[in-house]
Amino acid sequence: MIDFLIVGQGIAGTILSYILTDRGYRVMVIDKQTPHSSSRVAAGIYNPVTGRVMKKTWLADTLFHRLVPFYRKMEADLKVDFLNELPIYRPFISMEEQNDWVGKSAEGDFDSYVEKVAVEAMFPDDLNDHYGGLLLKNSGYLDIPLMLDAWRQKLTAAGSYRNEAFTEESMELTDEGISYKDIKAKKVIFCQGNGAVDSRYFGWLPFRPVKGEVLTVSAPSDAEVIYNRGVFMLPKGGGTFRVGATYNWRILDTEPTDEAREELLDRLKQLYSHPVTVENHIAGIRPATKDRKPFAGVHPEYKAVAVFNGLGTKGVSLAPHFGEQMADFLCSGTELSPEVNITRFYSLYFH
Repeated sequence: MIDFLIVGQGIAGTILSYILTDRGYRVMVIDKQTPHSSSRVAAGIYNPVTGRVMKKTWLADTLFHRLVPFYRKMEADLKVDFLNELPIYRPFISMEEQNDWVGKSAEGDFDSYVEKVAVEAMFPDDLNDHYGGLLLKNSGYLDIPLMLDAWRQKLTAAGSYRNEAFTEESMELTDEGISYKDIKAKKVIFCQGNGAVDSRYFGWLPFRPVKGEVLTVSAPSDAEVIYNRGVFMLPKGGGTFRVGATYNWRILDTEPTDEAREELLDRLKQLYSHPVTVENHIAGIRPATKDRKPFAGVHPEYKAVAVFNGLGTKGVSLAPHFGEQMADFLCSGTELSPEVNITRFYSLYFH
């Protein structure tokens, strides 16, 4: 018997299975690889100051001091480099916003994340940043597909990975935990992203899946900074950039659309002052949630059945902290944060 059967190997399943394995537990990960999973489409940016009004991301002071050490340790264990520390530059859209940030920078609350408050254009050759902007630190991006592939290879070598679709009908609850085909485990954790929407165990949770589309473009720039205002422009080397992303709650398929392409290019024109050439266009479905907080915890009735899902657009920054917290909960019974514990939605199940 193994300790944990983990369904799904996106960023949630990867980080949780890595933490549990690192602690000496026996895991089996089941995942049917697909190029359209949200983790493989996502740009993987981690950004401490977000939103139109540019405020600290939720739990920034908790999340960001442990993010880099966590991924650097994982890189060392897997002998692969997938964490890229890069500044993010956010142009101001008005003199009022510039003045507001000059005042905020004097207060000290943002010292860990703001490298510079520029009152003049920092990148006049590339951007429309007439009012200057905010240069952020403790930011960058994770090459998520590279990380997923490296961890899958290690799991496979250890006999702890199966490339197949998980079928709930083949799972049985037992006195010892669960049984799935020839696998017996003490607990099963569902980490399959948007796939959980149709789950008989967790389909009652208020998922709010959202389609996102991203372009790959070539552009005349050698920037080593992520530009981000209305759209992000992420340098991938050799004059290639990822550009995104869109949000569509109405049409939930993985087909790229002309409408999203034009929307991204129009927004990019407002930020970037040179023509670009579109090289690729992909779409995926993010496993977002009603209250934009992750889902973690055990099923209201079946204590051998758990969930760790719904990391949404901030998965790279959320996964290390809440992955550790979920592991503590599973292994030691430590309480989960109320903001992520699915007990907050138990009333939907018993309704």
